[in-house]
Amino acid sequence: MPRLIPTDPQFTTASEQEVWTLLRDGLGPDDVLIANLRLTDETKDHEADLIALMPDVGIVVIEVKGGAVWHEDGHWWIRRHAGPTVIDPATQALTTKYAVRSYVAHDERWATRHHVAWAHAVVTPHASFPAEFDVPDCPRWMLHDREDLADLVERLHETARRQRQGKVPPTHDDVELIAEILTGRLRTSYDVNAESDERAAVADRLTQEQSAILGVTRLLRRVEVRGGAGSGKTVLALQQAKQLTKGRYGMKAQRVALLCYSLGLAAHLKREVASWNRKERPAFVGTFHEFGQQWGAPDGDRSDGDFWERRLPALMSELADGLADGEKYDAVIVDEAQDFADDWWQPVLKALRDEEEGGLYLYSDEGQRIFARFGRPPVHLVPLVLDHNLRNTRQIHDAFVPLAESRMYARGGDGPAVRFVAAPPGKAVETADDEVEALLEAGWKPGNICLLTTGRRHPVQVERTEFHDQEGYWETFFDEDDVFYGHVLGCKGLERRAVVLCVNESTVKERARERLYVGMSRATDELVVVGDPDVVREMGGDAVARRLGI
Repeated sequence: MPRLIPTDPQFTTASEQEVWTLLRDGLGPDDVLIANLRLTDETKDHEADLIALMPDVGIVVIEVKGGAVWHEDGHWWIRRHAGPTVIDPATQALTTKYAVRSYVAHDERWATRHHVAWAHAVVTPHASFPAEFDVPDCPRWMLHDREDLADLVERLHETARRQRQGKVPPTHDDVELIAEILTGRLRTSYDVNAESDERAAVADRLTQEQSAILGVTRLLRRVEVRGGAGSGKTVLALQQAKQLTKGRYGMKAQRVALLCYSLGLAAHLKREVASWNRKERPAFVGTFHEFGQQWGAPDGDRSDGDFWERRLPALMSELADGLADGEKYDAVIVDEAQDFADDWWQPVLKALRDEEEGGLYLYSDEGQRIFARFGRPPVHLVPLVLDHNLRNTRQIHDAFVPLAESRMYARGGDGPAVRFVAAPPGKAVETADDEVEALLEAGWKPGNICLLTTGRRHPVQVERTEFHDQEGYWETFFDEDDVFYGHVLGCKGLERRAVVLCVNESTVKERARERLYVGMSRATDELVVVGDPDVVREMGGDAVARRLGI
């Protein structure tokens, strides 16, 4: 049997199916039989009913005409429902042959090849013609009728030989290359990034639709928006900062500050705001510490917890007391507000022009409270709940949803199954590195991949932090040409399309459940979890273990 392209073609006529079946059963194993090839050039659309590519014999483009076909008064005729109709099968086969031959010749892969013999033929499986039949453009040896079907392959060989016109028959390699060219000029492959782009576009649209909530709450000045991972909180916080700054819904423009805790999220917020029109940019965007630095607050040792938790906010509170009205804000928006300690809220409120009525808008997720802080602002906030996950695929959502604080509904579309790869703590990083390589081999762009650890930091993260400093290190998160290596503690509010979560811990520490939740939810499209099965089960519980296939 020859190689069939396609393997199971669908024909519009029974006559084409009949001739294809004869050739399928009669051609040799080195031959190729192509059916229903459509080709468009500058002159017209062509369709080759069949093409037989036979190494060391030739290439024959075949036009099949079923039913009653005859030649009379210098014309070919066929009987159709409307009656006798003039046709020209010989010219059809000839022009299609030239079109296909030209297509192959212009392919760069054929550029260094010699010219090979092409032929054309007409097959009428239901009509008969006398042995002496002969017309200038279709001699009898080029026409194969009902009586010739038993010897069709041999007759096609003869047709190919008679039309060589001094050219050589194709070799086996020639036939393979021609078949490759005719079944796709350029080889393409499934692109995981393209599918991810489509999911991201849908998520962006859903998030923008959700931003209508900001119009509904325009008259509220003290609001807490609560939502689980993937609910679009950060996008809403940015939208609100833009709307309040510009003055939407009939309200006057306001002086706005947009705060968060982590350096990574602050870098993301700054990049987003920098792309806006100047009239839409809030007066301040950055971390709580940077908020105080604009008033003169000092730097501190990152290992000195007392400075960050108590001394810094006390000093910022004193500095806020001395702010002029023009240095204060009409509204403060805090993203990932669950990260703020009790003492931090006092300088935030003092930075408002109206400490009693000034705008305070919090975006929080209690499930992501991974630091030992339980601060709440000492004011009444109207709670609003976002319960739709718009960013993660259903597969990722289903894997981490048992860790969420409240019920969530997946709207992020379908994607690859979440994978769990078992590895002892001492081998977890090495195994995670292998999984990153597998994602790259699968076609993911490096800039779409992130490796996160829950325990010790990855050596690449340590190296990049030492080389760049903290601020420069976080800029590498936005590098489209490289994989990002980070830790779950610093990546709240950030996401990448493909994430390898490395649980490189041998014991379960405080707030491990929350760290697992943050790490799993950073992936929007593909998630691989690497770690010790017993540790992961203890961190996430039986429900998560079950969904990871542990």
